Amino acid sequence: MCFDHDSRPPILPIAGGALDSTELTLTAADGNRFTAFLARAAEPSGAGMVILPDVRGLHAYYEELALRFAERGIDAIAFDWFGRTAGLGRREEGHDYMPHVSASTWAGQSADIVAATAHLRSVDGAPADIFTVGFCFGGRDSFLAASLDLDLAGVIGFYGSPVGPGRGGSPEPVALADRIASPVLGLFGGADQAIPPEAIASFEAALEQLGVDHRLVIYPGAPHSFFDRKAADYAEASEGAWAEVLAFIDGHRKSAKPKVDA
Repeated sequence: MCFDHDSRPPILPIAGGALDSTELTLTAADGNRFTAFLARAAEPSGAGMVILPDVRGLHAYYEELALRFAERGIDAIAFDWFGRTAGLGRREEGHDYMPHVSASTWAGQSADIVAATAHLRSVDGAPADIFTVGFCFGGRDSFLAASLDLDLAGVIGFYGSPVGPGRGGSPEPVALADRIASPVLGLFGGADQAIPPEAIASFEAALEQLGVDHRLVIYPGAPHSFFDRKAADYAEASEGAWAEVLAFIDGHRKSAKPKVDA
């Protein structure tokens, strides 16, 4: 297993930074109903984040990550991938997610990304600049979200594979680089055996050739899922990655708002 089931984001909370949070049921264009979690900022910065989970779906880790974003002025929504096969509601520890991962399709994944993004844009005082961030399975989908005509301010992928076959027939990000319409931040572990250096180099070359604004960062010695393990594990890489995320958001917002706090 490449993550801890009881892991939580390696980010210190900011007391009083989140305005409120709520569980939602969203509906995608194909009729799929799925669970989401929305966290609103007490002092909005004008930025919003759509969180694309790993294979665990709407795990408590991603609800807490949404709160960490909101505490820093970034409205955030996280959602579950498995409404089509597992129904509504939160996933308990020990949930057997792999049958649902295997049954997922890129058509369904992309429909849910579109629906979650649309909902974040529909709330009162909606953020002007929407980003996506994803992890592993969701990290790859975050790169691909830049090809969905969502007018995203940027996409962030933690250890999302940019090459090879993907879950549910998702296309290769490297092969879709000519359709990526948003700046890209990719964060990778140098000891991640699932994503070798040549795969990252191939993605970098494709983005460079096509003039896509991008930054790909490799953390030496860090494994796959380094950011969603115990907070004490790979703390330096996790701290650096969180700083990269916040700097990327600040550097790619169109709206003139105060800098978000680390």
